[in-house]
Formats: sequence, structure tokens, C-alpha cells
Amino acid sequence: TNGKTTTSRMLGAVLVAAGWQPIHNRSGSNLVRGLVATVVQASSLGGSLPADSALFEVDEATVPAVAAQVRPRLLLINNLFRDQLDRYGELELLARTIHRALEALPEDGRAVLNADDPRVGELGQSLAHKPLWYGIEDTRVSVDELPHAADARTCPRCGQSLSFSAVFVGHDGHYRCPRGDFERPAPEVAGTEIRLDGLDRIGLCAGGTRLEVPLGGLYNAYNLLGAFAVGRSLGLDPQYMATRLATAAPAFGRQERFERDGKRFTIMLAKNPTGFNQILLESERLAGARHFLLGLNDRIADGRDVSWIWDVDFEVLAGRAELVVPSGTRAYDMALRLKYAGVSAAVPPQPDLGRAIDQLIESVPPGGSGHVLCTYTAMLELRALLVRRGWLRPYWAT
Repeated sequence: TNGKTTTSRMLGAVLVAAGWQPIHNRSGSNLVRGLVATVVQASSLGGSLPADSALFEVDEATVPAVAAQVRPRLLLINNLFRDQLDRYGELELLARTIHRALEALPEDGRAVLNADDPRVGELGQSLAHKPLWYGIEDTRVSVDELPHAADARTCPRCGQSLSFSAVFVGHDGHYRCPRGDFERPAPEVAGTEIRLDGLDRIGLCAGGTRLEVPLGGLYNAYNLLGAFAVGRSLGLDPQYMATRLATAAPAFGRQERFERDGKRFTIMLAKNPTGFNQILLESERLAGARHFLLGLNDRIADGRDVSWIWDVDFEVLAGRAELVVPSGTRAYDMALRLKYAGVSAAVPPQPDLGRAIDQLIESVPPGGSGHVLCTYTAMLELRALLVRRGWLRPYWAT
């Protein structure tokens, strides 16, 4: 659900530098039409395909259809969170959808799965072929309790509430059923010695290899581990991967930065309760963020139902934020949520994203920073505006 574009960008950078020639839907267009367009664009007029591999980011609900046609050698599942209920339904339905794809993997196919996600753990433990599990072992960066909006709380076998000894991101952590019916698989690729350097860099050890990437936030530890685990399964040299990942650039709209008038701004995609909660928390805690633009759209790619914003802990901004600009097609819904959260720094809603970003830029003090948290189409619209102003490159050029 979260981290697909970032993880595939990391892996793509590693594969290309290693001499591979993958077809890759770098734009993030991850439905069947996007994958077909990627293949067509890479093909010659004669129909030949100058590639030796394909790296596809795939929409969650589309995975079974794509897997049936391309018969993947590897299938990476990083996490399953509640997202776009009007498209995907509840998490259990999405898990069953993904399970169909995993069961249909060819004999020589392998699943690479996040052991820390209970729903992903459930899927992997029922497969005929053992997956490659990865996860975080460094409990210094964990909390003791699930957030109130956590999605996977119960044992899939008996229905008892799972016991968590460590929680990292959303419902991802160390879990077990108190009745012994289900527990977290032991990860073969384990993240230890995690170091968080604001939102600028994250470092960790995996299997004796020190990995660093110029992206911040604990959620990116999972993206990094997932990409590294896939590379290991493909036989790539661990130290080579570490060297290449150290210079990996952020994907468009995912911790993408620009500067204006001596001020620094960071754009971050926040499209569901888990993602928004984690980005809010880490922006405030790791980067000391005080000035925000919150862009909420309700277009098809965002999900028409925006009631999920009531599961986002905007209360963390109360008494801390100095300015919050609600924007997007549902700016007034966001403003109402902020009012109930007690965020007195929220200004009147500004549906126009261009005016909202100007308001944010003007309000940030010289040498300061602003943080732009947007749903998917709000991020794309704002980026397009910033591209027209010459402040960012087009997404296909990143």
C-alpha cells in the first residue's frame, strides 16, 4: 500500500547501475494500462524490446491480473494498510486479493515479504514455497502500543487480539497470538542499528552490510530493506548495493525538496491514515516542522471517501504548529478536522493550491522550512504548478 514508488525507484537504480536493462514504470502509473504503456514506450517500431528484465510497481488490487500475465520471478509485498475503501474495500478483502497472486506464482517464482506486517505474515505462512522474509529487529526505534488507527490487530486464525512487543510503523512490528496460533516469522534479512538523521537520511545494518539512503523517516527503513532483500534474492553483491543506494534520489512527491527565497520546502505524499500519521509524527519529531500545507483531494485516484482523515492524529500539531494551511478540493473538510483537533494555527481553508503554497512560502521565516503533505492528485497538481514556475523538474525527468 505504501512505499511502492520509492522502493521500486531504489531497486531500479541498483539494477541499472549493475548493468541490467529493465523496463520500469518509473512514472508510478501502476494499473494495467500504465504497465502496457511502459512496454509500448520501450519497444522499437518493429516490436522488439531492448530489455532483459522488467521492474513493475503494481497497484494492490491489480496484482493478481498482472501476475497472471507476466509470471514474475519475484513478488515483493511491503505492507497492507487501509486505503481507498471505495476502491479496495476493507483490508481483509485486499489481503485475499493479494493472496491469489501469491498462490499463482510460477514454480521458479519467489515472494519477498515484510515479516513485521501481520496481514503479510498471514499470507506468506500459507504459501507452498518459503518466502524471503525481511523486517526490523532494532527495538530502540519502536513504541510499545499500536496507534488507535492501526488496521491489523487480531489473529487471523482465532480472532484473539495480537500481542505486540514492539511497534514501528502503523501495525508493523513484533507480534504474536497469545494463544500461540500465529506469530511473526523470523526475518532472514533483518534491519538493525537504525539511525535516523532527521528527514535527510536513514541508516541501518542488514546481514552485516551497512546501508544508508538520503531519505528520512522510519517508514523508509522498510522500503530500503525491501529493495535490499530483492537485490539479495537476485544475487547482487551486498556492498555494491550499499554503495548505489547511498546516492538514490527521492521519487517525485516523496520527500522531494525545493527552495524559494532562502527557505526550504519538502513535499510528502500522505494518502491514508497510516501514511499521514507517520509523516506528521516524523516531520514534527525528526525535522522540527512548524509550518504546513495539508492538501486533501477526493478524485478517483485519491478515493472519493475522505472520512479517513478522522483517523489521522492531527492532534500532534496542536500547540506545536505555527501555521497550517488546509487546501485542495476538500480543504473545508480538512479545516473542520483541524478545528476538532484543537490546531489553533490553522488558517481559513484555501482550496486553490497555488495560493496555498504562496501563503506557506510567505509565512515561513527566512532560513526556515515548510512541509507540504498532500494526497496523490493534490501532490500531482501542486507539482505541475511548481514545474510551470520553474521550481521543480517534470516528474518523468526525476
